[in-house]
Amino acid sequence: VMRTCVLLSAVLWCLTGVQCPRSTLFNKKGFLYGKIGQPDKIYVELHQNSPVLICMDFKLSKKEIVDPTYLWIGPNEKTLTGNNRINITETGQLMVKDFLEPLSGLYTCTLSYKTVKAETQEEKTVKKRYDFMVFVNPFAPGWKGACNGSVDCEDTTNHNILQARDRIEDFFRSQAYIFYHNFNKTLPAMHFVDHSLQVVRLDSCRPGFGKNERLHSNCASCCVVCSPATFSPDVNVICQTCFSVLTYGAKSCPQTSNKNQQYED
Repeated sequence: VMRTCVLLSAVLWCLTGVQCPRSTLFNKKGFLYGKIGQPDKIYVELHQNSPVLICMDFKLSKKEIVDPTYLWIGPNEKTLTGNNRINITETGQLMVKDFLEPLSGLYTCTLSYKTVKAETQEEKTVKKRYDFMVFVNPFAPGWKGACNGSVDCEDTTNHNILQARDRIEDFFRSQAYIFYHNFNKTLPAMHFVDHSLQVVRLDSCRPGFGKNERLHSNCASCCVVCSPATFSPDVNVICQTCFSVLTYGAKSCPQTSNKNQQYED
């Protein structure tokens, strides 16, 4: 069962109905303020909406700013405008709907506003840049439906697996009881040895995704979309190197020469 992690410096946005620790960068669930410096890493589940990215830091949001303007640049280094997938408000808030692998990457917003000196009434334009690094986790549409509205769907899934194991054990144990205590009845065709049934975790990621402790050090067990210059053709947990890949989530490498492919460090 794949684990999703909540990062502190790198933030995993918690979807509605999934219990996750809160970050001080959130003013309320699903909203994320910018932070000057290194970009925050955000992990969005496949086919879900991204958090609302706010083109402003939390401290500045408590102040009154004059004539603010907002400019969003997407992963393709082109200016973002609102459309049926990307929603940008007049106050500089951005949300990506139905998040897919190619939408991963760096989202940058530049906030421009004016300050006025009280003594001289002199105006000055101030610009601040906020970076958000957005990745996608490979959960398929409707995966939470199996949890019947549980607070933590993943924990519910793990619990159900263990419960299934216990019920199978109980079934075989009841057969053993019949064998030892009901000699005149037909002997069961199956016999159970206590503690012989085990549940083994299989670690894998879907094609186009992998685990990278170096790139995602605070979420080393997460299956995250493969970055450009890497790909994953199967359920392996490592994205392989392919320099001809220019997009996120690649499942194949256009080059077939083995010398151009090696496992990512």
